Amino acid sequence: MTDRHHPGRATEAFFGRRKGKPLRDRQVESLATVLPALKLDLAAPAPLRLAGLFSVPIDEVRLEIGFGGGEHLVHRAQESPSTGFIGVEPFVNSMAKLVGRVTDLDLRNIRLYDDDATQVLDWLPPASVDRIDLLYPDPWPKRKHWKRRFVSQVNLERFHRVLKPGGLFLFASDIDTYVNWTLIHCRNHGGFEWLAQDASDWLTPFAGWPGTRYEAKARREGRSSAYLTFRRV
Repeated sequence: MTDRHHPGRATEAFFGRRKGKPLRDRQVESLATVLPALKLDLAAPAPLRLAGLFSVPIDEVRLEIGFGGGEHLVHRAQESPSTGFIGVEPFVNSMAKLVGRVTDLDLRNIRLYDDDATQVLDWLPPASVDRIDLLYPDPWPKRKHWKRRFVSQVNLERFHRVLKPGGLFLFASDIDTYVNWTLIHCRNHGGFEWLAQDASDWLTPFAGWPGTRYEAKARREGRSSAYLTFRRV
């Protein structure tokens, strides 16, 4: 699949499962009634000011790609009520869990999209996002599958386009090859400055970091995590 505006530029980036175990009745109802109100309408033009996507006053906008169980997204939305969050997750079970939490907590600074994140990135206006979080993405550990990793020159160019000058790209992973892959790709792109000041920075969780179930699993299995912060230049 290619972007009609950029011939030859891949837009399909999701290769994983879209659904796991059967959903509970409440989750099915939430997906049918709540998600449509929160889902971005990519058939309509994106607003020039993304704050207009939210029903509460918004000072900045963050994008989280592949939010998994939604623990981090919910934590950040509660922590920063004047920040608008766009969460993207194609996995149905994860989306159902997140929508339930949004409803229970009455979070009004979250918008969602349940398909490929590259579609959202291509829809967003230039220089409209303050921060992008890519946390524990699928590492595709087999070398023959590395081309499926979300971090690529094409997607970094998407990040660079939608991030405001000085905006941040945060990446976390417990897979050494993916950490190195991301560092090399960001260096080669040239539009991202790694903000590490010393050797311990990349082992230090982000400020206000709540942890995730993926991180907990990695620790149980004896793997440490890396936390990379890049600034869009």
